[in-house]
Amino acid sequence: MDQRIISLYDEYTHKPLSRQEFLRRLILLTGSTAAAMAVLPQIEVNAANAAVTPDMDLFTERISYPGVNGTMQAYVARPQAEKPYAAVVVIHENRGLNVHIEDVTRRAAKAGYLAIAPNALAPLGGTPANEDEARAKFQELKAEDSVQNFIRVFDYLPSRKDYNGKAGCVGFCWGGAMANTLAVKIPSLKAAVAFYGRQPGAAEVADIKAAVQLHYAGLDERVNAGIKDYEDALKANKVNYELYMYEGVNHAFHNDTAPTRYNEAAARLAWQRTLEFFTKWLT
Repeated sequence: MDQRIISLYDEYTHKPLSRQEFLRRLILLTGSTAAAMAVLPQIEVNAANAAVTPDMDLFTERISYPGVNGTMQAYVARPQAEKPYAAVVVIHENRGLNVHIEDVTRRAAKAGYLAIAPNALAPLGGTPANEDEARAKFQELKAEDSVQNFIRVFDYLPSRKDYNGKAGCVGFCWGGAMANTLAVKIPSLKAAVAFYGRQPGAAEVADIKAAVQLHYAGLDERVNAGIKDYEDALKANKVNYELYMYEGVNHAFHNDTAPTRYNEAAARLAWQRTLEFFTKWLT
């Protein structure tokens, strides 16, 4: 796949670029409308491609908790045995809580955690099935409201008998940025893992008490532009951190519903490192 096409799709999914403009530029890159239409299924996210983790041997439920601008909703998965577990908050991309993130939540539960995935779009009625509509809804969210709504899931956790008091988070893309923000905002957070997420301001890093693990894609110029300042601040403030760069792969390489950007080898290695990191800091 021409990297220019993948970069165009990345621009379309992360910037205010209309579908009409996206298609116009895609036609220019591919040479014809027919060629552009043939390429579309290869680059657009498709839930049918998800490697669905079965919920056998897991307890799952959907819960709600108070948000700052309405009721928040979340998907929960944990091992069947009813006992306290360390919690892992799973934070979605800029599409809301979808089947892919629910699958990742079950993966965390299979690893022995109380995994909970809030839906940032819950106060706006939930996640639309249409991906363009989901991204458009994100434009309606106020950033500080979203931060507070994710902070509040950590306020909710102590009400559960299956929570042992230790919590971490893992986020992807928009959720990666949120994971970095939660590391700044929540002093009690033990571990934060960010996949290709925007970085906090250097001045904010002094507030980080959690251990931080960062996963970046070598071809992701947009997000990678902030790495140096973030790493310099992490070092200056003596934050425990790990940083991994996966060369030759694209933004969203962990998302198995993104056919041209998903990279199985990098995704497996990054997830293995994530679980090892949680073992180190949450047990």
